[in-house]
Amino acid sequence: MVKSAPIGVFDSGVGGLTVLDEIQQLLPHESLLYVADGGNIPYGEKTPAFILERSRRVAEFFREQGAKAFVIACNTATVAAVADLRQDYPDWPLVGMEPAVKPAAAATRSGVVGVLATTGTLQSAKFAALLDRFATDVRVITQPCPGLVELIESGDLNSPELRQMLRGYVEPLLSAGCDTIILGCTHYPFLKPLLAQLLPPSIILIDTGAAVARQLMRLLGERDLLATGNPVPVQFWTSGHVGHLRNILPTLWKHPGVVRSFDA
Repeated sequence: MVKSAPIGVFDSGVGGLTVLDEIQQLLPHESLLYVADGGNIPYGEKTPAFILERSRRVAEFFREQGAKAFVIACNTATVAAVADLRQDYPDWPLVGMEPAVKPAAAATRSGVVGVLATTGTLQSAKFAALLDRFATDVRVITQPCPGLVELIESGDLNSPELRQMLRGYVEPLLSAGCDTIILGCTHYPFLKPLLAQLLPPSIILIDTGAAVARQLMRLLGERDLLATGNPVPVQFWTSGHVGHLRNILPTLWKHPGVVRSFDA
C-alpha cells in the first residue's frame, strides 16, 4: 500500500455520507471512494447472510481499486460482516460502526438513554453485548425506526410525513425520561436539524461518525499510510439508480463527485 492510495467507504445507501464527511474533515488529504448498495436498501430487514455477501462483494471491489483501508459506514453491515471481513483481510485496516452506548452512558444525567436504530441493529448480539458491557448502570430504551431510511434515501429531510414519523419515534423516549439519544444508524445524523426542532434543547444527541474518523486516522498512522498530497474528488458508485443518487447528492453532500453504476 502507498500513502496516496484511496480509502473505501461503504453503506447500504447514502447514510454513510455522514461518516464520509467526518473522514474528509479530519483527513483532508485522503482520496475517498464511496459505494452505496442502493439496489438492496434497506439493510435493516435483510438477513445477516445476505448483508455479509454484499459486504464481501464491496470489499473485493475496493481491493480491486487499490484501497488502503475499508470503512463500513453502516451499523447493520458492521454487525453482519465486520468479524468475517477481518478474518478475510487480516492486514487491511478496517473500521466498522457501533451505536455509541459507552459515551451515551457517560453523558446521561437522568440515567435513561434512548436509541434510535434499525431493527437489525437492535436485534443483534453485538448490540446486546454493548449494553451488557457499558450500560449496566443506566436504563436503555430502544426504538426501531422503520421507514426513516427510505425517506432519507429519497432526499426527504423535512417533509410533514417525515416529521410525523420522527415525532412518533422520539416521543416514547422522551416520555421514558431519556435525556441522551443515540443516533444508531448513519442515516440519522441528516435529521439533526429536524430533531433540534422536535426535542427539548437539553437533549444530547450522540452518533459515532467522528469516532470512526479518529479510529481510521489512528490505524493509518500506525502503518505510516496517512496521505500528504492533494486528494482527487470523491468517487461514488451505487447499485441502485445512478440518476437518483446524482439528483439527491447535492442535498446531502456539498462537494463535487462523480457517480457511477456499481455492477454487482
